Amino acid sequence: MAPSSSIVAKIKVQLKLAISRLRMVQQKDTAIAKQQRRAMAQLLEQGKEESARIRVENIIRSDIDTELLEILELYCELLLARTGLLEGKDCDAGLEEAVKSIIHAAPRTEVKELQQTRQLLVEKYGKEFALKAMENSDGKVAERVIKKLEVKPPDPDLVTLYLKEIARTYGVNWPKGEATPDGPSDDDDEPSAGQGIKVLEDPLTTDELTKATPPRDLGPRSPVSVAPPSPSTDNISPRVRLPAPPDLKPSAKIGGLKKQTPSTEAKSNAKDTESGGKKNAVGGKIPDVDELAKRFAALKK
Repeated sequence: MAPSSSIVAKIKVQLKLAISRLRMVQQKDTAIAKQQRRAMAQLLEQGKEESARIRVENIIRSDIDTELLEILELYCELLLARTGLLEGKDCDAGLEEAVKSIIHAAPRTEVKELQQTRQLLVEKYGKEFALKAMENSDGKVAERVIKKLEVKPPDPDLVTLYLKEIARTYGVNWPKGEATPDGPSDDDDEPSAGQGIKVLEDPLTTDELTKATPPRDLGPRSPVSVAPPSPSTDNISPRVRLPAPPDLKPSAKIGGLKKQTPSTEAKSNAKDTESGGKKNAVGGKIPDVDELAKRFAALKK
């Protein structure tokens, strides 16, 4: 058996190769899925709903496989970040889920670098450890990994949601009778035959413009932005929900200023007038030009 340090070094190199390969496979599968979605939209537009329902199952299976590869990539990154914990003879509790999930799921993928990583992990922790991971006898394999590896036909509701999302994305009116507001619109310069002309609304008056709320994108944008999560088989149309702003309460100083009585305000005004009178008595007013001329004439006499 090879020394532990040499095996850990090999695992570290193989993890980097596996991460790079997993990302490339995900990008390739995503590009193929886009082409398949476009083909599904054409089938829906042609009215071939039954054919679209059968073929969309391949898209769902491809999305599930892509999500599985994403999970395994995260586990590889976790092991790469905690390679120091691999030096021990026994598997650390913080790495057990990641290690056993990779051993359990790697044979079901076509990524050779991930399978070689699995072989090194089996060599590191022994066949008994690998047998427990393959059978999941101790329940340490991640539940989401087991769920992605299940081979079963997709739920009919999930198929319908996929078809609706594809139709909405590519502007196809499906099911018939439902509007597609988010779909692409026809060019105004070349309207199709029988297309209705949009009725223009009356212009807003001055009073309505003054009451109107300015658009949110007016002025400088915030450097902090929240990107919406990517759709998955568990959530086809994700949405971003921001928390409500906190209730701001006035501090004790501001509350004390607001509770100031009229008598205290009158006293402060009296003090100001009194101090102003003293200033005028000491400094006096600035004489104008005519008064200065009279003073010079009196001095000459």
